[in-house]
Amino acid sequence: MAVKVKRNIELSQPVLLAAWPGMGNVALGAINYLRKKLDMVEFAEIDLASFYQPDAITVEDGLGKLPRPPRSVFYARTRPALVVLENDSQFGGEDGVKFAKMVLDFAQKLGITQLYTAAAFPIPSSYKDRSRVYGAGNTSPSRDRLQRFKALPMEEGTISGLNGLLLGYAQERGIEATCLLATMPIYATNFINPRAWKALVETFQEILKVRVDFTELDTLITEIDTKMEQLESHFRSMLGGKEQEEEEESGVSQQVLNRIEGLFDEAKTSREKAMELKRELDKWGLFEMFEDRFLDLFKKE
Repeated sequence: MAVKVKRNIELSQPVLLAAWPGMGNVALGAINYLRKKLDMVEFAEIDLASFYQPDAITVEDGLGKLPRPPRSVFYARTRPALVVLENDSQFGGEDGVKFAKMVLDFAQKLGITQLYTAAAFPIPSSYKDRSRVYGAGNTSPSRDRLQRFKALPMEEGTISGLNGLLLGYAQERGIEATCLLATMPIYATNFINPRAWKALVETFQEILKVRVDFTELDTLITEIDTKMEQLESHFRSMLGGKEQEEEEESGVSQQVLNRIEGLFDEAKTSREKAMELKRELDKWGLFEMFEDRFLDLFKKE
């Protein structure tokens, strides 16, 4: 694995924003939108060949072939000095550690002393609720800086995957790193969430002192809101009746969704829990909606 520089760009103490796949596609969605609106140019790419281990082939017109390997691309802008890393894959374990250290090696060569990652923060909420941004830093200054940008402190918990690894290993190198997490409904983690994207982009605007046009994002929010309304209406119809709707407002439907999310976590390591999850999804008429995510449990296995 190596970083291939395609174009030399002079950067003065740039800030790094890094993103990879996750719930609601929150990180990639937000940072990709910001990068495009700032007209950033591609200048380097990471060779992910050593990380790529396909477990299936793609078939087109009756011909099977290996799928295209994921990409990991760096983009840059000189004013303000900014570097964006968009990674098509999420890594954990030994691969995640190697990848995080390699990214930090390259970041130090570019003179980066401050970096940000992004993630989703699923909570019991409605799709109509405004997405709030929380944050965690790897140093006291990076944590305290969040208050200036109206980000709420993440008091406790864990940050998994590359978001956590990058912050941890950046700390060892004296690089200030912060993870920003945008809230989204816990029942919709397998749907894109442009409301959370917008909350993150608005925060990055303040951090970077830039301005972007939100017209396209607002249009997407309207489109997704229609689907989310159908989803929430589905839950209401499953409960049925005015009395049960009142119970839903007091938390019954959210309890169901929380239970489903909990079963998804447990099903990752238990076939018995997977079958219990299937029964719960069937009970509420939700299997079709969560089918892809359910089947992914067995693909990973």
